[in-house]
Amino acid sequence: MHRRKLIKSMLAAPLLGAASASAQVGSGLTPSVGGYSANGEQAPLLPRRLKRGMTVGLITPASNAWEDEDIRFAIDVVKSLGFRVKEGQHLYQRTQYLAGPDDARAQDINAMFADPEVDAVFCLRGGYGTPRILPLLDYENIRRNPKVLLGYSDITALLNAIYHRSGLVTFHGPIAAQNFTDYTYGEYSKVLMHGESPVPLGAPPAFEGAPGRVERENRITRFAGGRAQGRLIGGNLTLMSSLIGTPYEPDYRGKILFLEDVGEAPYRVDRMLTQMWLAGKLQQVAGIAFGKFTEADINENTFSMEHVLRERCAGLGVPVVRGLMIGHVEDQSVVPVGAMAELDGDAGTLVLRDPVVA
Repeated sequence: MHRRKLIKSMLAAPLLGAASASAQVGSGLTPSVGGYSANGEQAPLLPRRLKRGMTVGLITPASNAWEDEDIRFAIDVVKSLGFRVKEGQHLYQRTQYLAGPDDARAQDINAMFADPEVDAVFCLRGGYGTPRILPLLDYENIRRNPKVLLGYSDITALLNAIYHRSGLVTFHGPIAAQNFTDYTYGEYSKVLMHGESPVPLGAPPAFEGAPGRVERENRITRFAGGRAQGRLIGGNLTLMSSLIGTPYEPDYRGKILFLEDVGEAPYRVDRMLTQMWLAGKLQQVAGIAFGKFTEADINENTFSMEHVLRERCAGLGVPVVRGLMIGHVEDQSVVPVGAMAELDGDAGTLVLRDPVVA
């Protein structure tokens, strides 16, 4: 996810320093240590399925919307899904490109999971900032109070760190500050409300063909065949690469890794995938499912995105596909981090094997 565009579009300011130990104590927050290490042998925690009439906590753990009316729009979107909305205490805060100070954003997450009135937690948007608050989260509190956590883009860091440290299945899917297309609502409903399984994830929407007219935008590319099962980890490539070497990176062994990004040139995608390869992460996975790499900065003096993805991953000896409806697109799937799935490299499908809500 190309941060240069984001930062240039915001007011220029130095990056806020990491919270000092004294500041953390003063705020009532202390960095979490230890924690649950999720792996394929342990059954993950499942949140309750969503039902109309529940209360959804709305938070801004990364960046905030430009205007307050955009936040009110997001509240209306959540209400339109049939939920009551409980606003995070710091929902309207802004600190340059962050939605308030680190401790305030972390407090809202911890409070929503601790609040017995809140049934699920939706993120208003992504942007930048979630890795900064990972040491301030109360993972034991989250483990004791499993709830749906939904978002994507920069929220990737939260989704994977929480799964890794608490065992809770989290959900890479639409943010509150967007209208749901029919496709998006269908994907959201089957995973989070109906709890269906087995069910395909990210399959392209139906296309009405005709003589001389076939699907062009949403095609599945099969880089490497075969079939594999494993628990899902992943999300935004930029965020996954930023977690490498930290206490919050998930265990890659035997996992199905799904990746997407926005605004990244092929050479930057190459750099991040190469980092993951050099760190030994790509060699550990059971399969790779690429979503969409949208708004890529491509010129004539470059490899294509297809070339980069194929070269970095097709020779790993595991199934690899590209083009699932995962990422910064209007028609968007919901992918549960921590769920058991099957990737078929020949069919070009990703199938959720087990229910992910209780």
